[in-house]
Amino acid sequence: MRNNKHLLVIPAYNEDRFVVAMVQAARAFIDNILVVDDGSTDRTPALLADMPDIYVIRHPQNLGYGRSLRDAFEYSAENGYDWLITMDCDEQHEPSDIPRFIAEAERDQADIVSGSRYLIPPADVEVAPADRRRLNAWMTRMVNQRLGLAITDAFCGFKAYRVDGLRRLHISEPGYAMPLQLWVQAVRAGLRVVELPIRLIYKDPMRRFGGGLDDPEYRYRHYLDVFHRAMAAGAAACAVAAPVCEPC
Repeated sequence: MRNNKHLLVIPAYNEDRFVVAMVQAARAFIDNILVVDDGSTDRTPALLADMPDIYVIRHPQNLGYGRSLRDAFEYSAENGYDWLITMDCDEQHEPSDIPRFIAEAERDQADIVSGSRYLIPPADVEVAPADRRRLNAWMTRMVNQRLGLAITDAFCGFKAYRVDGLRRLHISEPGYAMPLQLWVQAVRAGLRVVELPIRLIYKDPMRRFGGGLDDPEYRYRHYLDVFHRAMAAGAAACAVAAPVCEPC
């Protein structure tokens, strides 16, 4: 019998090529599915309306990846789920991995089970765009050094979150840099993190972030800014709550 306390969340923005197949594939492994439609202007809203037995949050306009996940975090807490699993909609994550995330969550050794695309042996890894691979490595190294973590993939969107742990976070970053704020807050909250290897898949190496983020240098500066602001906010909150606590 499946555990009805697990919720799968799929953020979607103009994903009419993939959303039906992803939801159908995920149904084989989990009962409760929420799609956050982030203001899609293609056929995504109509396709979701035709799918029974899923939950949908619809943004009237595009608000960003981080905002979509924040809404999902709030939804999971308000509706009494124990674990929230997040998976991208563009076929770069494999629904067949969902049971592995559930199994790791049920071991009760972590509050965040984070997928890593860099723990698979090299022979099994597809080539990622060089700028994304390089920037991910830089930011992951910085996160580890500044926060005392030992993760290998700071930006993987395939994760499982203990919902009680999410209640201790206050995510406000709306865009793709949200994971950097999340790591800072997770460490500050004392959440335990483990990684789970997943296969690295890049079916569309030309896929764009949108706006200035398509420029790797701009994206790097933006990520640094979000991380430093999260660190500063964490230090300020720590000083107010407990002036003798250790800094991040």
